[in-house]
Parts: sequence; C-alpha cells; structure tokens
Amino acid sequence: MADKISGFEITRSGEEYLISFETEDGPRLELSASYEQLDLIAEAIDAQLDRDEEDALGVEPDED
Repeated sequence: MADKISGFEITRSGEEYLISFETEDGPRLELSASYEQLDLIAEAIDAQLDRDEEDALGVEPDED
C-alpha cells in the first residue's frame, strides 16, 4: 500500500527544483526536477483534476 502524503514543499536550487514529500508513516522523500519536468508534472495534475472535478464536487452530469 502506498504511503499517504502529509505535506510537501518545492524549492528552487540553482537550475533545478527540489520536491520534498513528507509521509504519515515514513521518511521524507526528496526528488530533483528541471523546470520542464516540474511543468509536465503540473500539467498532468491539472489534467487529472479536470477529469475528476465533477465527481469531487458532487456535480451531476448534464442530461441532453
């Protein structure tokens, strides 16, 4: 089973970004990413949230 995120932080370090995830039961996970990689992550998160938005907000789909 995957660990649950309890917090995260993104900081810039020179030309790269450091992404730190804190988990409820485990150690901190740190990853480095370029601007382009961070942008791809942001786009993927936005796309997933857009797909799930109606379910998350409890909105009923329009009936035609």
